[in-house]
Amino acid sequence: MIATGLLGGSFNPAHGGHRAISLNAIDALCLDELWWLVSPGNPLKPKAGMAPLPARLASARRMARRSPIRATAIETELGTRYTVDTLKKLIRRYPNRRFIWIMGADNLVQLPQWRDWREIARLMPIAVVARPGYNDRAHARRAMGWLRRFVRPADQKKHWTDWRPPALVFLRFSPDVRSATAIRQANPRWFERYEGRALRDPVTRSHIAESTKKGRI
Repeated sequence: MIATGLLGGSFNPAHGGHRAISLNAIDALCLDELWWLVSPGNPLKPKAGMAPLPARLASARRMARRSPIRATAIETELGTRYTVDTLKKLIRRYPNRRFIWIMGADNLVQLPQWRDWREIARLMPIAVVARPGYNDRAHARRAMGWLRRFVRPADQKKHWTDWRPPALVFLRFSPDVRSATAIRQANPRWFERYEGRALRDPVTRSHIAESTKKGRI
């Protein structure tokens, strides 16, 4: 079984903070690979300022170079709108992989707004990366009211492949202040550098073009 982490996001654009968190997670969880699921769009985020998918995927591929990180827009091929459906299809499509869902504490706060969020937890283990300003709120929210019973000790995190979900573990790394918001504020037209480039998805091997406007939660 190939131990594979899944980190979803807009990557608008991808930046060094994404890379640092991912490399730390790869080390902490003994992952063989980590996939960045570059979302076609997120209904919980405003459409204004969202760069085209090919540009976001290109920025993610560039940031993932020379690492076990693989940036993919596989959801456009799967035709899924919701995370729970994406995860179900990935499990069926890749039976030789053992997946763990990786999310920030800020997303844990929003988790009850996601479709069938409890089913997400039943599909695969979840690793929550602590983020300054969100950790206390995350523990107090509705999601933790149900998930708290399934929290595993952090010192057992390398054995996550043996866990039967639901299973949740918290990861703590050195805070990284880099953000996509700051990058966009400094250069609102950052995506223009990627225009006109031929792009092939490293996971599906298909070519990516601007198409779907659907989002994933």
